[in-house]
Amino acid sequence: MYWRREFRGKPEEVRFVRSFAAHLLADFPALDDVLLVLDELAVNAIRHTASGRPGGRFTVDVSMDVAGVIVYVTDQGGPGEPCLRNLAELAEGGRGLLTVDALAATWSWTGTPESRTIRATFPA
Repeated sequence: MYWRREFRGKPEEVRFVRSFAAHLLADFPALDDVLLVLDELAVNAIRHTASGRPGGRFTVDVSMDVAGVIVYVTDQGGPGEPCLRNLAELAEGGRGLLTVDALAATWSWTGTPESRTIRATFPA
């Protein structure tokens, strides 16, 4: 099964991202991990990419089969590349991808400065 939904690039949309996934994956054992990862990825899209500018948008895709769940967040791009930060360098923020790395079985990203997609997998 595969679902896609587009969201406005506003902070209040993050709760709708969680509701969208929670409804689709209600019986998935790692639901809490999926929701936290989607939360982090949506917040990152809004804070660090063009998706958070006026009129910006981002897309969430959820794929589920017997092997598990894969989530994708596609934003409108921005400067820099998504990467894990060094724990020693962290201030109050900067832990989003570290959370993703800790909870997802794998994660990766593809894209350009105009659009990028972050993918996170959760085995069944």
